[in-house]
Amino acid sequence: MTNFILETLPYVLLIFVRFTSFFLIAPIFSIKGVPNQFKIGLGVFIAFIAFTSISAEQPISLDSFYIFLIIKELLVGIMLGFTAALVLYTIQIAGAFIDFQMGFSIASVMDPQTGSQVPIIGHFKYMLATLFLLTVNGHHLMLDGVMHSIQVFPVESLTFGVEIEGIAQFFTHLFVEIFLIALQIALPIVGALFLVDVALGILAKTVPQLNIFAVGFPVKIIVGFILLLVSMPIFFYILQSLFEKIITSMAQLISLLGGA
Repeated sequence: MTNFILETLPYVLLIFVRFTSFFLIAPIFSIKGVPNQFKIGLGVFIAFIAFTSISAEQPISLDSFYIFLIIKELLVGIMLGFTAALVLYTIQIAGAFIDFQMGFSIASVMDPQTGSQVPIIGHFKYMLATLFLLTVNGHHLMLDGVMHSIQVFPVESLTFGVEIEGIAQFFTHLFVEIFLIALQIALPIVGALFLVDVALGILAKTVPQLNIFAVGFPVKIIVGFILLLVSMPIFFYILQSLFEKIITSMAQLISLLGGA
């Protein structure tokens, strides 16, 4: 019994470190409203389940190299969580573009998840995206992705299958794709508000007596809210592809780290 515990505990602890570090930054799990006790308990529960699904060929010895394994698992979990959070932050980037065009760039609200100031429309769309992610069980898919990483990149493996340059190139391409998707989300509203600016400019030239600043801001806000309401079905359609991007990006990073 003692030998079984000594062989099981190192594996379970490494899996626990990977999941809990993933919870530190991943969407939904990193919300400050989620108690830390729940995160730790969920990490322990999943770690024991994950251990039953892997085949431990040889026991892990608790020596000085075990510290490096813990650090490696911490880095892997943070990178997986950062990848998922980065893709979902596309919504806030798109909202920042819309806020700037609507005249809301001066105003901002406090994000309870990160504790930072975020744009109003961006935070509104981010909350909708989070609720939609919960509705389609996206948090289950993210947990499944971390579980799959244990199969592709075992916890007992100390070396990464790729150099640091490969990881940097992966995140660089991910940044580019994120800004392109954010532009696709914001472009219909931003383009329509730009046409409103053009119309207001023509109106200011034809009717010089009109105070265009007193009229322009309310008009742009009203038109912006109408466009947000009209484009909501398109927004949720893009969200589906964005959630697929989260899962595929995590899978690409896992394959990259595992050398597959």
